[in-house]
Amino acid sequence: MHPLDAFPSLLAAKSASTSRLAVGRHVHAVTTARLGRLVTRTAIGVAAATLWAGVPAYAQQSGTTPTTAGTATPVPLSALPELQLQPYLGTWYQVALFPNRFQRQCVSDTTATYRLKDNGRLEVRNRCRQADGSLDEAVGEARTVRPVEQGVVRPAQLRVSFLPSWLRWLPVGEGDYWVIQRPDDGRYAVISEPTRRYLWVLSRTPRLSPDDESAIRSRLQAQGFDLTAWTAHPQGPSAAAPR
Repeated sequence: MHPLDAFPSLLAAKSASTSRLAVGRHVHAVTTARLGRLVTRTAIGVAAATLWAGVPAYAQQSGTTPTTAGTATPVPLSALPELQLQPYLGTWYQVALFPNRFQRQCVSDTTATYRLKDNGRLEVRNRCRQADGSLDEAVGEARTVRPVEQGVVRPAQLRVSFLPSWLRWLPVGEGDYWVIQRPDDGRYAVISEPTRRYLWVLSRTPRLSPDDESAIRSRLQAQGFDLTAWTAHPQGPSAAAPR
């Protein structure tokens, strides 16, 4: 029964002034409850945003493993000078990452698929396989930090949100998505954010070659990353997703 259905009995049992007081309290309670749900949904959206290349869209408190090298403060991390959007579209396989609580349900077959939308932003569709064999999926939106010029973003910085579309106007819930490594042929991409707390290695194929992994790791160390948290992510035959 809807809470308003109780009003007739309240009116019959109480005086008009008492009823007005009860109504006022009810409206206050409903408003507070709705506000609470909105805040909760927003918080959930912020957490989800972080989750998928999510990437720290979370001003988050994450993990326990330090991701910066040594005790000295490394130089500020830089994104690549530019990113051509069209070649970046399609499906990528997550082949390694720094584990985070936002992807704890993902045991294998994680992919990210990017599609250019009519509004000039990117649809971000992330999928992964859970322990019970089912697929988990999250759909978000990425925008460029600076205007796109002739299909090129300079520097290679995006902001990603997994909030519900009706909440994306809020100044919260977005995460930094910086492309910090990518070879000329675009066969892999390394994603992080300014704090180096999060890291994702994406590949156009389900597995990196040993040479590529070695090169990526060497460059990451030169970029100030502590690779203690580096974790390979398995991809099976079922990982393939539409490109």
